[in-house]
Amino acid sequence: MNQLSPAQEPSFRESVDLMYNRAVSLMDLPPGLEEKIRVCNATYTVRFGVRLRGHMHTFTGYRSVHSEHMEPVKGGIRFATAVDQDEVEALAALMTFKCALVEAPFGGSKGGLCIDPRDWEEHELEQITRRFAYELIKRDMINPAQNVPAPDMGTGEREMAWIADQYKRMNTTDINGNACVTGKPENAGGIKGRKEATGRGVQYALREFFRDPRDVELARMEGSLEGKTVIVQGLGNVGYHAAHFLQTEDGCIVKAIIERDGALLDHRGLDIAHVHEWITRHGGVKGYPDARHFEDGAALLEEECDILIPAALEGVINLSNAERIQAKLIIEAANGPVTAGADQILNEKGTVVIPDLYANAGGVTVSYFEWVKNLSHIRFGRMQRRQEEARHELIVSELERLDRYLGNAWSISPDFKAKYLRGADELELVRSGLDDTMREAFQSMREVLHEREDVHDYRTAGYIVAIERVAGSYRAKGL
Repeated sequence: MNQLSPAQEPSFRESVDLMYNRAVSLMDLPPGLEEKIRVCNATYTVRFGVRLRGHMHTFTGYRSVHSEHMEPVKGGIRFATAVDQDEVEALAALMTFKCALVEAPFGGSKGGLCIDPRDWEEHELEQITRRFAYELIKRDMINPAQNVPAPDMGTGEREMAWIADQYKRMNTTDINGNACVTGKPENAGGIKGRKEATGRGVQYALREFFRDPRDVELARMEGSLEGKTVIVQGLGNVGYHAAHFLQTEDGCIVKAIIERDGALLDHRGLDIAHVHEWITRHGGVKGYPDARHFEDGAALLEEECDILIPAALEGVINLSNAERIQAKLIIEAANGPVTAGADQILNEKGTVVIPDLYANAGGVTVSYFEWVKNLSHIRFGRMQRRQEEARHELIVSELERLDRYLGNAWSISPDFKAKYLRGADELELVRSGLDDTMREAFQSMREVLHEREDVHDYRTAGYIVAIERVAGSYRAKGL
């Protein structure tokens, strides 16, 4: 086995390139097109000043465009001290392949601001965000038809609302201004289900995985999701929603939560809602009374479990710990939590990895729905919901007539009428669209994995599907 040493651990950007190389080596692409898909088209670096606390502070931000095979390009903006050009370009490349895999009609982009949001008061953070947005907007790097950001690490609905408002202040006649950014609050042009979307997508991905016995057997498991033990690294927005839905709707046992100040372990299962409430109030898991606390949280990545969900940082599973990972199935809710070197080790020891370019695509999928809603200027379900209810009423009325005619021989269930009559609202339609998207994307990976003898893992299968779709778009343009 030809493994890298920890000293040779590839960077996040190098990992993305290595994974891309592994896929294209199994494809028949012209060398020029292979290189065109690989490289980032452009990266803009901005350094701007904001007067805060009586001093001028200079901040550095980035917006990278990886591929414009489709426009607009799409990708989040993160606020973190580790942000640099290499990270942003690697994330932009992942966005290209992610959008292609789930068939969202976007190219890939990503942005970042080198800042710790916890260092600033809310009004200060608003000034910084608006100035960063101003610098990008005036260069058309935020625009409904060209480049559409979304939340990422360190940002959320609040920051997206500030950015959208800044765009509309600078483009007062753009009727589609709300579509310049997604992940906004509902009362500022957002869509129901966007906040939960990435975590919900992780749940739908696991459900689709467990629908096919071949996949379950590949992970040395059997049966359904019910009763499977889960460890979650990072109980932020993504990790919390994934853990909460898996626990409350699928019967999973979430035995451990790993956070920046340690980890919690309870083999009987943690109360995710209670743990999340504790973290919100206290800023971490330390002191939580109803579970065993570990100072070295990273050690619990190696705890035995069925499903491991890394949902926070890049590179948490790497050459230093990959050999000791005991999870049967890893689903990458974060971007790049498994390095290329660790991925090789996990594949060789039979650990199944559901890759980030698929697993956390729920966010961009529902962002796509929000973008469409903003451009159409009407919420989903508004036109058809009552018409659906009226058609259902005809069927229920006929069933009730039969009920009266047949008497005790046959009857309608007490809650059937209420459930059947209710037309789908926006949230139900969003969840339906997300579920369909995650199923279709996984099935496209599954087909490649099980039908090609030279493909042995879902990551390579996902990259092959995505790269072929990007290549098809370039060919259609005559490239």
